Amino acid sequence: MSPKRGDRVAPPARPSEYELRFATNDAAKGWEELCRQAAGNTRTAFETIRSSPCPAPPIERQHRLKHDLAWGTHGGQRLEQWQYEVTLWNGPHAAASTSANAWNSGSTR
Repeated sequence: MSPKRGDRVAPPARPSEYELRFATNDAAKGWEELCRQAAGNTRTAFETIRSSPCPAPPIERQHRLKHDLAWGTHGGQRLEQWQYEVTLWNGPHAAASTSANAWNSGSTR
């Protein structure tokens, strides 16, 4: 998906940060929907994943996936998969949770 007029601009990664990229078109669409529903929480997730995609020890909202989802292959490499939980507010008394998944390549800084 090439950027076009009117699209949001993602900031470039600083030298100490990881570059985030979508693995699928569905991931890109899901991210856009997440941005619409919970912009502030999604920004927090973006900044956290970019600075530390696989924290040790895991933090409350960011943890390694388990079982069949624990590993994935990207660019011919077998990589850990992590999840960041983003809270969506659907009104003053309701909240739902969804997630943003990240690959740990260890070399994308």
